[in-house]
Amino acid sequence: MDDIVKQALTKWPNVPSCTGWLMLDRRGNWRMRDEAAQASGSPGTPIRHEALLAFINRNYDADERGQWYFQNGPQRVYVELGYTPWVVRLSAAAGVEARCVLALQDQAGGPFEPTAVFVDEEGGILFADGATPPRVAVLHDHDLEVFSDHATLADDSMSGEFRWNNQVVLPLQAVRRGDVAARFRFVPSPAAAGA
Repeated sequence: MDDIVKQALTKWPNVPSCTGWLMLDRRGNWRMRDEAAQASGSPGTPIRHEALLAFINRNYDADERGQWYFQNGPQRVYVELGYTPWVVRLSAAAGVEARCVLALQDQAGGPFEPTAVFVDEEGGILFADGATPPRVAVLHDHDLEVFSDHATLADDSMSGEFRWNNQVVLPLQAVRRGDVAARFRFVPSPAAAGA
């Protein structure tokens, strides 16, 4: 968390939080949701300002209930999640000895080291890491081809394996999309949960 945010929290400790105004969509875009967007259920307007995006990413965290928020100075802005609290991009590059090196990077620009891979009934790919509790991230849909180049799917398309950097084979595990939030202990809509 930024020092300026910590100072604001100390100076104004009782600022009410807000919900519904910020969304992390299924592709890792931060979106502002004005009253019209909230009323219509639309995802809102993408935020494009690089400094603001960096500020949000540095001050993004979860509370003890699994509700994700952006600490905007003294105010906690709870985040509507398009799917998971993290969205990752998968890239492949040529490495030493003609090996392909895979990398996962979350929407904040940080590395993501997978320890488990899941596939939902809609074909969404999710990764979990080894943190306690584990972070879960949905794979950006533009990277499904890179994923499929390193995966073997069974006939049911809900099982198989994923080869991570030619060293680790991670079995594909089936998960129902509706069960993901409970399984990984996060709240997709803090506004609905009464943050």
